[in-house]
Amino acid sequence: HGSLGFLPRKRCKHIRGRVRSFPKEQKGDKPHFTAFMGYKAGMTHIVRDLDRTGSLAHKKEVVEPVTIVETPPMVVVGVVGYTATPRGLRQLTTVWASKLSEACIRRFYKNFRKSKKAAFKKYFERRAGETGAKDLETDLARMAKYCSVIRVIAHTQIDKLNLRQKKAHMMEIQINGGSVQEKIDFAKGLLEQEVPVKDVFSMNEHIDVIGVTKGHGFEGVTHRWGVKKLPRKTHKGLRKVACIGAWHPANVTYAVPRAGQDGFHHRTEMNKKVYRIGAGFHESDDGKMVTNNATTKADPTDKSINPMGGFPHYGIVKHDYVMIKGCTPGVKKRVLTLRKSIIPDTSRRALEQVELKFIDTSSKFGHGRFQTAEEKLAFMGRLKRHDVEA
Repeated sequence: HGSLGFLPRKRCKHIRGRVRSFPKEQKGDKPHFTAFMGYKAGMTHIVRDLDRTGSLAHKKEVVEPVTIVETPPMVVVGVVGYTATPRGLRQLTTVWASKLSEACIRRFYKNFRKSKKAAFKKYFERRAGETGAKDLETDLARMAKYCSVIRVIAHTQIDKLNLRQKKAHMMEIQINGGSVQEKIDFAKGLLEQEVPVKDVFSMNEHIDVIGVTKGHGFEGVTHRWGVKKLPRKTHKGLRKVACIGAWHPANVTYAVPRAGQDGFHHRTEMNKKVYRIGAGFHESDDGKMVTNNATTKADPTDKSINPMGGFPHYGIVKHDYVMIKGCTPGVKKRVLTLRKSIIPDTSRRALEQVELKFIDTSSKFGHGRFQTAEEKLAFMGRLKRHDVEA
């Protein structure tokens, strides 16, 4: 009942999914990012034609659940070099950008409002001085000479989202592909630049989703471990483990299911298929706002990915988003780390090319009947509230 591989089942210390391993280098690749961060908005469903030879549903329409993760562009603010040692990687040096946003600087403070807000002040003065540019090149040259792993420090633009939090989430993203010098040139060129999610992932790619699961507090043994309930007339309760061990050894072993913390655990879900990378709301060349990022060839309705009334407990997705097949860990608004697949899935099912026919945008707050407000108005006609609003 339940895997012992996930022990200890305790609350995670950090809310951001940590990348414990980055994908291995592939020869011939150009320098590229191996991870990205986004915020879980909610779920919907899609309709598509299944292309799976041998399946009973081959060439038939299937309905599948998908998760929408909002992914505003990340900003690169630093470059880190690591040298290989017998005891693993050792950080050699770090180079920072000459400008950091307030959302980024907040990450270095526990209480930003009461602080002096002086983080990186001396570093910026040194960079702006006479030897600033020379010192930067010296540090990058040391990286090129001694380092074998290059990572960038990047943060999310959480201030662009309608969330209560103002402090950006920050992580190191490893650069794979090319020589060390090519990686450093690639990272240096992106300093203080925005990196969109379409430059990191592509449609039909498999990615790993790392995050912290939804918390359930202190739970009993039946719900936490899925053990069988005892018979109806059991003395002192039936949602228990009947025998928690032998007389000797005179202690309870670690493998016995017990009550305790359930949820809010750090988890990695592997090989989730990317069904779509949608562009956020943006202005076209003629100055009109383009919001139709949920249209398909089969359903050319002018609609955005947002369901009617917005995503419950999240709101309106206005920026780039990633549509992932199935579910992901955590509640709405939780930060998720998206990583390139560490164990690529090469099965025939995984290599299937997906073409969406329909994306559902009916209300997720109740039994949604209509895909758009225009469709609802055409069906129901003008209501009394429309005249009041007018």
